[in-house]
Amino acid sequence: MTTQSTYTLPTIAERVRSAFMRADCSMLAIDGTNPIATTLHHFDCFGGILIGVPEDCAAAVLAWQAGPVGLPVVLELTDAAPLDLREPIRSLIWVRGQLTPIDTDDVADTAIEIAATNPNEALLDLGHTTSLLHLDPASVVVADASGAEIVPLHTLIGAHPDPFCRMETRWLRHLESEHADLLDSIISKLPPSVREGRLRLLGLDRYGLRLRIEREDHDKDIRIAFPQPVNTPDELNAAMRILVGCPHFNGTRT
Repeated sequence: MTTQSTYTLPTIAERVRSAFMRADCSMLAIDGTNPIATTLHHFDCFGGILIGVPEDCAAAVLAWQAGPVGLPVVLELTDAAPLDLREPIRSLIWVRGQLTPIDTDDVADTAIEIAATNPNEALLDLGHTTSLLHLDPASVVVADASGAEIVPLHTLIGAHPDPFCRMETRWLRHLESEHADLLDSIISKLPPSVREGRLRLLGLDRYGLRLRIEREDHDKDIRIAFPQPVNTPDELNAAMRILVGCPHFNGTRT
């Protein structure tokens, strides 16, 4: 039985954890150097962030030089929409903190721990072309169309990524390309004032669908909530059937 959540949308900490799980790349900024693209960014169980960078980059060298004191850095992660929208960036996340190296002897065990929940291909390069560093966050800020918000650090420790964050891109692209009729049926139930513009799929999470209304003068985002939060693909399909008004519809399976 699915337990009814007290939330109707993801918490800001859940949004951050989902964005980190979903994104392919983030950028590491250090004073006096060019931004460095990371190949891995993973929250550990203590709220720290494990980062993979090229072994010969400035971040790796300076972090080892700084030692346990840490190197001041800012990590920027872009949460992009799964579909090709006019304004594709859904949010930006900035993490300010101290960067320290991971002891060489601990890299293999740390990689195994990461792989248990985040089987990222970049893990195969650790110890070869990629160095593993640890970022201890001092502040986290999220900015989107509604403004900027500070994320309480303690909330990131207990938060979990959305169960659909890994499949969101594939699922929404499939829905738009193969089941436009389903999307049209959902849109037809919206108030006429909302339907003025081009409606596109913006996001999916356990609480519902997000749509982007693209208009000539501005864009507007709306949320269509599921009857209750969902946690599995079967529950997601059932929720979509309810939204479309057809309890026997089963065509959204990928």
